[in-house]
Amino acid sequence: MEQGRTDQMDEQQNFHESHNTGVNVKEGRAGQRMKKDSIELHRKRGFEGKKESIIDHEKPAEQGGHVTFEIQPKNNTPQFLKKLSFGKGKSKTTVTGRDNKGFQVDNDAIHQQKLEKGIYAYPWDRTNLKSLSIDLKKLEKLDGYASKVDVTSSIEDLVKVLLKEANTDLEKVRAIWMWICHHIEYDVIGYKNTANALTSPIDVLQSRKSICEGYAGLFERMCSIAGIECIKLSGYAKGYGYKVGQNFSGDSDHAWNAVFLEGSWHLLDSTWGAGHCNNNCTQFTFKYEEYYFLTHPALFIGKHFPEDKKWQLLQPTVSLKQYETDITCGPGFYNAGLLSAHPETAIIKTADGKATVSIEGHSQTLFIFNLNGTEKSGLMTLQDNGMKLEVYPQVTGNHELQIYAKPYSSNGSYDFVLSYIIKCNSVNRSIKFPKDFINPLGPSWLTEKKGLLEPSHVEPIIHTEDGRCAISFKLNTHLSTMAELHSENITVTEDTKRRHIFQAHWENRVEFKVQLPQAGTYVLQIYAKNKSDHGMYDFVCNYLLCCTNASVKWPVFPLSYSSWMEDYELVEPLAGVLPANSNVHFKLRAPGVDAMYVDDKRSSPLTLCDNGYWQGTCNTTGCQTLHIYAKKRLTNSYSALLQYKVKT
Repeated sequence: MEQGRTDQMDEQQNFHESHNTGVNVKEGRAGQRMKKDSIELHRKRGFEGKKESIIDHEKPAEQGGHVTFEIQPKNNTPQFLKKLSFGKGKSKTTVTGRDNKGFQVDNDAIHQQKLEKGIYAYPWDRTNLKSLSIDLKKLEKLDGYASKVDVTSSIEDLVKVLLKEANTDLEKVRAIWMWICHHIEYDVIGYKNTANALTSPIDVLQSRKSICEGYAGLFERMCSIAGIECIKLSGYAKGYGYKVGQNFSGDSDHAWNAVFLEGSWHLLDSTWGAGHCNNNCTQFTFKYEEYYFLTHPALFIGKHFPEDKKWQLLQPTVSLKQYETDITCGPGFYNAGLLSAHPETAIIKTADGKATVSIEGHSQTLFIFNLNGTEKSGLMTLQDNGMKLEVYPQVTGNHELQIYAKPYSSNGSYDFVLSYIIKCNSVNRSIKFPKDFINPLGPSWLTEKKGLLEPSHVEPIIHTEDGRCAISFKLNTHLSTMAELHSENITVTEDTKRRHIFQAHWENRVEFKVQLPQAGTYVLQIYAKNKSDHGMYDFVCNYLLCCTNASVKWPVFPLSYSSWMEDYELVEPLAGVLPANSNVHFKLRAPGVDAMYVDDKRSSPLTLCDNGYWQGTCNTTGCQTLHIYAKKRLTNSYSALLQYKVKT
């Protein structure tokens, strides 16, 4: 039993070891040369000055509704002409287009023209993570091919080989994306000295290493060769080194791309799609991240703020102030099947020493959290598709709350999903957290999956004025249960704490009667296992029991022996310590028993009444202990069921 409980605690206390602590890469001042290089590349390709504009969009609907984000279609005039020639031997690729003047069209005219031609929309129902409908399974063969291509002679030769398995524009972009994400390593040295980082497309290809500007530049160049319209964007990013709630100013610090597919612009970030760096950005690890490929603009804005707001592809656009204050939901959040979090601001002020966070998902999800890295000063309850967390900082000041999650169906580790800064002005001393307290608290869908149904108490916190309570569940017949009581208010043995709980079964329910030894805050931990399983009990759920009545002082329940069966029921006496020189009435139910007596000085027999209960009275005079003995059917011997002590 102890191992089962320990495993549950270890999982929550040591999640830092099991979850990927890497973070997305973000440049320090890498954006200083972005505009200049981008203009130069555009000039070489012959479409410098080409502009796109955004028209008004529908305002996002409330949660649960249908949200529509719209952008303008590509301007059809003037045409962008392209010609690809892949001859035998050395590859020859040419890209032709009208001169720059042909692309210098009045922005207002383009705006009006797009209004007349119609608009394109990004439907979003809070489950689709991409701005374009994609069947990833149909791309698996292409993905496998593109990720294994190994060409370094030239960018043109590389694109030629990649396009052998790509037919549509989407497949061309996908092949380029997969190759870059699996072959370009992030330059951790160049990150710290961007002036010496290799960022030109050919240098990135040959060195297989760069910072974000090089990733985005190579992607843009490869798309140009493939005949795909693509631009390099720059702006502020919530990546490596980002602190919750920080302000952004000065030069841009990250670069990514937008591609034009099926009449609309779409966003992607190959730097973050390739992998992540460790905490001090000294080592890069390839770890492909699908989330950053054609990410829906409503999600992409969570970590990317472009210099030119129109490239948010949203209307209305998000202000820099809103970007700074909003929570940051990245791939871990959405990959875990989560949909939304509340509050939506990254900094929370406590009210009466408490801050509340809730998360909604579309499937059953497990959560763990920490405050300032180690503290567990919070009460978390699982909900059908999410969770609610009440945090009670134990000191005033700023605290960092980190939340981790994983789908219940997953056998993997918990992934980081969200951070908040909690500003605490006062501490709530009424809530205590016993040392052995484990979240989640109270019954939930997880309790049902463990086989305990229809709880008598659905609220996770039970306030008891007299220090007693009884909690019951409908129980699957194949389960065996047990419970433990923990508190920092009492210093007694584990056996004594267990004896403040008495378990009873009737029909298909199990009941845990609790008598608290004194006032205080306690955790009732409930465990279960299959009766046929000889292993440890598994943690099921727990309750927080609170008693403020200083006069409460209940003794332990009587000691039960192995002969006491799960379907037996004790009605009285429930106190394990009986008064001296007194008559005591006994009442209990024990199916399958033929005879029963109490071993006082007279061996007082108990009588089976019509209601199915054994009843009788004995006297405690001259006794130090009392035992109840029973003889089961088809046996000739008596076995001890319960032991009571008598006050001296």
